[in-house]
Amino acid sequence: MQLADLTVKGFLDKTASNEPVPGGGSISALNGAIASALAEMVANLTIGRKKYVEVEDIMKELAPKFDALRERMVQDIDRDSDAYNRVFDAFKLPKETDEEKELRKQAIQRETIYAAQVPMEVARAVAGILPAIATVARKGNQNAVTDACVAMMCARNAVLGALLNVRINLTSIDDKEFVAQMAKEANQLEKEAIEQEAEIMKYVKEQIGI
Repeated sequence: MQLADLTVKGFLDKTASNEPVPGGGSISALNGAIASALAEMVANLTIGRKKYVEVEDIMKELAPKFDALRERMVQDIDRDSDAYNRVFDAFKLPKETDEEKELRKQAIQRETIYAAQVPMEVARAVAGILPAIATVARKGNQNAVTDACVAMMCARNAVLGALLNVRINLTSIDDKEFVAQMAKEANQLEKEAIEQEAEIMKYVKEQIGI
């Protein structure tokens, strides 16, 4: 059974066990899925409301994008765990002869690069939807403005959590150019996520007035 097919309780129980997966990467993807679902809910709560007729087309355009990201993040819950397992399997390869040692080393590097790419793809995808979440927060049904804010908070956690997984894998990769490029992108994505969450948090607090 795939992780994404578990009940909420079953997923939490598995996360809490002494098994290494699902770990932070899968949880980050889950946060991305939750963020997408909440943002889509706010868009759907806006569509069809007379008060928000001027932004209905915008909400109709954004809702499918949130839906698509949610589906992708659900898949990435398992992709991240699979990436970990691939690295773990590479470490278990035989290392008796020089040839075996070299093949094992190459496999470890290859799978570790993959294990860095998977969470980076999560971070990129969720970071790419942050402006859309900000739009539903500002223009969507204001009765659900706090839900939109929670969506942004979950999205921020998804990005930052995924980037932690990127960074820990980069420490074991020999390709200096690859490491430098990924680290630079990670820093930029992190900065954007933190800034956008802060802006929406400020906006929502001002709207609530408390």
